Amino acid sequence: MMTKPVLTQAEVTRILNAARAEAAHHQWAVTIAITDDGGHLLALERLDGCPPSAAYISVEKARTAALGRRHTKSYEDMINNGRTAFLSAPFHGMLEGGVPVLADGQVVGAVGVSGVKSEQDAQVANVGAASVAE
Repeated sequence: MMTKPVLTQAEVTRILNAARAEAAHHQWAVTIAITDDGGHLLALERLDGCPPSAAYISVEKARTAALGRRHTKSYEDMINNGRTAFLSAPFHGMLEGGVPVLADGQVVGAVGVSGVKSEQDAQVANVGAASVAE
């Protein structure tokens, strides 16, 4: 039987704190979602001033990054480069801002951020994911 690393509440808290600090540093009102490797929500925090829609979008970005095992920007890039068939994929978070969390070379979860420009969402998500990087 194989074993694999999993996110515990300690790592989830570390990711959330790092992402929140990055957003606060830039005064970005975002929502931060953290999922396990199956895309199941482990944490969600909507910062003051962030629109309610960002809560839905951030969860979908995290879920897409976890299930797809890649940054959500890769899906956005594929679609923008003409591969429009991806629009029919079962994912709803194919915008930049979803980042997988890795441990021992395996995806153990993901961070999704929404509320500001996509590249800023990704910056916050990357800082969160890097806080528990291998």
